[in-house]
Amino acid sequence: MRRRKRIGIIVAVLVLAGAALAAWGVRYARNRTTVVHGAVITASRDPRKRLPVAGVEITATDGFSVVRSTSDSSGLFVIRLRKRLFRGRVVSLRFRHMDYEPLELVITTPNPLYVAEMTPIRTAQEVLQRSLATQTISNNVVVRYSIKTAAVANIASMVRTLEVENKGGEPCSERPPCSPDGRWKASSRSLPLDAGSGNVLRNFRASCIAGPCPFTRIEPSDLAQAGTSITVTATVWSDTATFLVEAEIAHPMVSDLVRTSYPVVFGDALNFTLPPAAEGVSLQAELNGESIVFPLGPALRLSWADCGARTNPDQTRVYRCTLKPGFRWLHATT
Repeated sequence: MRRRKRIGIIVAVLVLAGAALAAWGVRYARNRTTVVHGAVITASRDPRKRLPVAGVEITATDGFSVVRSTSDSSGLFVIRLRKRLFRGRVVSLRFRHMDYEPLELVITTPNPLYVAEMTPIRTAQEVLQRSLATQTISNNVVVRYSIKTAAVANIASMVRTLEVENKGGEPCSERPPCSPDGRWKASSRSLPLDAGSGNVLRNFRASCIAGPCPFTRIEPSDLAQAGTSITVTATVWSDTATFLVEAEIAHPMVSDLVRTSYPVVFGDALNFTLPPAAEGVSLQAELNGESIVFPLGPALRLSWADCGARTNPDQTRVYRCTLKPGFRWLHATT
């Protein structure tokens, strides 16, 4: 028995030690990883034309291992490398995109941030088409979009009178309803109000307008909350009193609010941003002197420009439309 117990204890100790070693190994391996963040942009002397480049294939290698990544719509790329790669070894980064010249970068120090500037490829035919472009687009493009907004329209007013009969000065004798102090006999009467299907009541008003108003009470006392229906109850513990009850009938609806935005033109690119709730995006521009509205649509297609969009962390959308060959801005741009 003692021998079995001793063996059991040894096995349990080995299992616990193995688990601790495995946890340490995972943590050690995780700590041995270096994350490199970078951005791919268009090479230009003009800071306004250094635009993000999406879809770039990035390959990192030190001659032994290879890590691949792709830039997103903002130009961001992330590469996870083991720290051993930086110990006495040179790591090369290769950037490839069909519309840009190949780019090579060499990493010799563990700098976590890199900016890769890629030069666009302009073929001789494209340059010729640009120079001979005959179709013109006005620079004063207007972006139109709609945002759904909740609105309430007043469609009618409701006016009712409520008369509560009572004879003042009669003891309550503990037969409700009674006055608030329980001394005098009172009378109550209720008036239901209904706005109708799909409508709401707003701005309730209920007041005593005739009779001994100081000896009356209206319930509920708070009529500020909107609702589809409400019942107003008036109580009188003196002589007969008359009450006036008023409200507005409103109909809630959702409408499209059209808004406009004015993009900025840098070189051949048109740039603008829109809020997250923007819908039905279109561009109004003059094509060859004729004002035309061009719906952008979910596919972001225009007859005169290639468009792309990316989403910011706050869900706003950034759009960029670049002129196609054969089109030029009506006025020269910077």
